[in-house]
Amino acid sequence: MKKRIAYLILVFAVIFIFFILQKPFFMLYNDAPGRLVPFSSYLQVMFHGMSLDAATTGYLTAIPWLTILISIWFKKFPLRQLLVGYYAIVCLLISLIFVGDMCLYPFWNFKLDASVFLYLDSPKNAMASVSTGFIILRILVILLLSGFVTWILYRITPRYLPPANRKITGTLATILLGGVLFIIIRGGVSESTSNIGQVYFCNDEFLNHSAVNPAFSLIASAGKTKNYSEQFNYFDETHRKELFDNLYPTGGENTVELLNTKRPDILIILMEGFGATMVESLGGVKGASPNIDRLSKEGIWFTQCYANSFRTDRGTICTFSGYQSFPDLSVMKIPAKSRTLPSIAGKLAKEGYHTDFLYGGDINFTNMKSYLLESGYQNLTADTDFPMSQHQNAWGVNDDITFDHLYQMLKDRRDSPWHTAFLTLSSHEPFEVPYHRLKEKQPNAFAFTDHCLGEFVERIRKTPVWNNLLIVCLPDHGFYYPAEGNGHDARIHHIPMLWLGGAVKQPIVINQVMNQSDLAATLLAQLGIDHSEFNFSRNILSTAYTYPFAYWTFGGGFAFADSTGVTLVDINADRPMLEIPSPDENRILRGKAILQSSYDDLGER
Repeated sequence: MKKRIAYLILVFAVIFIFFILQKPFFMLYNDAPGRLVPFSSYLQVMFHGMSLDAATTGYLTAIPWLTILISIWFKKFPLRQLLVGYYAIVCLLISLIFVGDMCLYPFWNFKLDASVFLYLDSPKNAMASVSTGFIILRILVILLLSGFVTWILYRITPRYLPPANRKITGTLATILLGGVLFIIIRGGVSESTSNIGQVYFCNDEFLNHSAVNPAFSLIASAGKTKNYSEQFNYFDETHRKELFDNLYPTGGENTVELLNTKRPDILIILMEGFGATMVESLGGVKGASPNIDRLSKEGIWFTQCYANSFRTDRGTICTFSGYQSFPDLSVMKIPAKSRTLPSIAGKLAKEGYHTDFLYGGDINFTNMKSYLLESGYQNLTADTDFPMSQHQNAWGVNDDITFDHLYQMLKDRRDSPWHTAFLTLSSHEPFEVPYHRLKEKQPNAFAFTDHCLGEFVERIRKTPVWNNLLIVCLPDHGFYYPAEGNGHDARIHHIPMLWLGGAVKQPIVINQVMNQSDLAATLLAQLGIDHSEFNFSRNILSTAYTYPFAYWTFGGGFAFADSTGVTLVDINADRPMLEIPSPDENRILRGKAILQSSYDDLGER
């Protein structure tokens, strides 16, 4: 019996140590030296992360434990032969999760969770931001690492287990050992069970994330209930309604009329990642947006707009459906839900508009095609509609080509009214563009998109289409640049929004705090079209809009910003992670009310 117990302890120890040693490598890969992380913090991360490492190890030790329990009743049990396959699978999975989490963190700024599965149906696009060499090297690391740990587990496993002398006693002892294993998995005997928040130990987001076991993070998020209305029930219904109802007012009259027609032709340009960090007049990189800055003086310039989310699939829903964002799911990837959403295109189509959508990338990525068709776009143009010779970007066709295609589409249009939406592409990793004005690769890619936009506007201005045209330019999400400070704060989610064209009555600057999801209600109100079904979109130019604020979500949290400041809340630890300039409980309560109401609304669809 001692041999069996010793074996289980060794298996637990090998996996447990493997998880602990992952943490300093994660930190080093993600530039802990550049973040000036002291050596003591490495030790703190490893120490505080041990509880989740132990819980995850407990899960993985369950099969060996069950095998030991069964072996007691056999005369000669081939333990190594039976478990070698299990070792290989487990080691491959935890190595894949470790390397994947380590490499994705610089792009996502949150720990690996179930949202990774949303992008696996289009692996070509999911990997378009990195080189082939980058991928091959990491695959080799995964294979070598998993092979090494498998070999260790194989070596510590007895080839055969002799029969137990006292089968009943041995069975009871093994069951008792299983009880200890269960307590480790559960995280102790207290009311609280194992959760990500338990390893958070400081106010530094990077150190807290470093302490989280990536396998546990993935399993915990994948195992969450799909009954969305049951998630994040912070308040009883009366209290939730009390907090929420005044945040998204309906009704009211427009305080200003921005357009000289109620039925303009409408072009919405959704600019990939073009946040305020790349717009000089909003405090961004110098020289990255000369055309946007120039055009802002002749159009309607919204200076305090904030992206609802952090990825294209989510930002697209927020923009075109005026819907809310979620920290742990993409509505676009849930067709049964996304098809129930209202949309700008759907509303315009009912008013007689012809609608179409243009994108130089794979329109099937993240279920985009399904969403666009369901939301009212009658014609779609994507990468497959361009010759392969024009596919010079890892994601598809660069913006110079698609902007030219857009111009050719629109210059001779006679089917007014029409609505076209266009998603740009070049300002995305790997930032390879046929343009070389700025030295730094990332700002240069954004400057390229800005250049293409400026050229397009000047070309279309010279056509008859301009006279009745409204162009709306805004990003799908912000961009983390420079890579300093919190990756989810207001600086990163701050985005520009610009309306211009012959349909614009006169230049004006609007400084109201708002979200990109407010475009739907604000635009439709200017057109005199009912927008009451857009539950999370506000007409920010309405007399009813008396409390300006912005709300956004990110992996593992949400943020609420108003005139008093900004609060970022970690929903796993259920505590603020950033409060500027000072704590404010009202911002937390209102943000939680929106989060709860969002999931309630999704659950009811």
